[in-house]
Amino acid sequence: MLLDSDTQLNQHSYYEASVQRPALQPCLQGEVLADVLVVGAGFAGLSAAIELARRGYQVVVLEADRVCSGASGRNGGQAIAGFACGQGPFEAQLGRDQARQAWDMSMQSIELIDQRIREFNIACDRVKGYMYVADSPRKAHALEADCETMQRDYGFAHEFVSGAEVQRFIQSPRYCAAAFEASSGHLHPLKFGLGLARAAQTLGVRIFEKSAVTRLKRTPALCAYTAQGHVRAKFAVLAGNCTLSEYGPDVAPELTPRIMPVGTYMISTAALPEDLCRQLIPSHAAACDNNFVLDYFRFSADHRMLFGGRVSYSTRTPARLKEVMARRLGQIFPQLKDVPIDHVWGGFVDISMNRAPDFGRVGSNVFYLQGFSGHGVALTGLAGQLVAQAIAGQAERFDVFAQLKHRQFPGGALLRTPSLILGTLYHRLKDML
Repeated sequence: MLLDSDTQLNQHSYYEASVQRPALQPCLQGEVLADVLVVGAGFAGLSAAIELARRGYQVVVLEADRVCSGASGRNGGQAIAGFACGQGPFEAQLGRDQARQAWDMSMQSIELIDQRIREFNIACDRVKGYMYVADSPRKAHALEADCETMQRDYGFAHEFVSGAEVQRFIQSPRYCAAAFEASSGHLHPLKFGLGLARAAQTLGVRIFEKSAVTRLKRTPALCAYTAQGHVRAKFAVLAGNCTLSEYGPDVAPELTPRIMPVGTYMISTAALPEDLCRQLIPSHAAACDNNFVLDYFRFSADHRMLFGGRVSYSTRTPARLKEVMARRLGQIFPQLKDVPIDHVWGGFVDISMNRAPDFGRVGSNVFYLQGFSGHGVALTGLAGQLVAQAIAGQAERFDVFAQLKHRQFPGGALLRTPSLILGTLYHRLKDML
């Protein structure tokens, strides 16, 4: 979620400019009773609410701002198979069999997106196709090795090309290798999220906006307090992702040190000629490079280039953001060097120390979902489904993820941000060299 200082930046989001939001849902007033309280009306919270309502639970969702006003409504729209950490942490901690189970569930998360789009008739500009690109021989070698490993160990195939063949997939002088796969893809995240909210409400879920949770009383009968009311429930799902750190000491203090809110930013160009879009990326796939601090981009349904990159580990928006990102875009696509930039926006994603998803329990009746680490468009839907199954007493799939061990970011509250900045500078220098 963006902080208050970045509110104006979010108002320039292409996604917000291209949808008509429904009327503001009421804020919580007085006492409300529920079987399950969900905190956060992003992809994960809405997915959990849908799955719980299907099972007959009375569900209340509390959202501090608007539906999908945080990362769910501002991200790159890239629905990617797999995990930001790769398969390494799963294999090292859980063994090959459960690592394969986790991978298969990540593939199911892609299928779940399409299932919900069909079932709830969500118009969200869905496109299949995804491409990883490399900008140096070292990165090309790493990309090819990753493709070979995923084919050998998980049966997941990419079409890998290098040299002049890269131009068949992307017309850019920057990249020397590319790997294309047809399972992942992209969509308009805010349209998708608003569609999930409508679906949840048709199933009887009550959503309260502008209703931040200030305190959670953790007892067998839970009680969550907001400024003007409270919810009593048997179970709670904390699905605020990086906003968990903003819940305060009375909600989930033990979870805060395990994630880092990292700012990431996007621009969109003015609408471009359709034939130019097809020339630059013939497959219309989404793309990202394999650097530590990566660039990611795709074309929208109305032929704009949506380009993301830059990171911030403080609450400050980087200086001259529009100019810096437009220059970066022009280096990748010289054909777009002087195109107008219509929108600039950003927000925070929740990064775990090892980039693996962090799902689990706090006590016996409070569940949490965090640490999507930039892979949340697809994985959040699966997370909501798994936590609903766990609440219903079928926790086997949820516990594959809950078994993963996570470390706190070093340095405590004062030093973890400077420590992460130094670590990131090291990796950026490696990428540059």
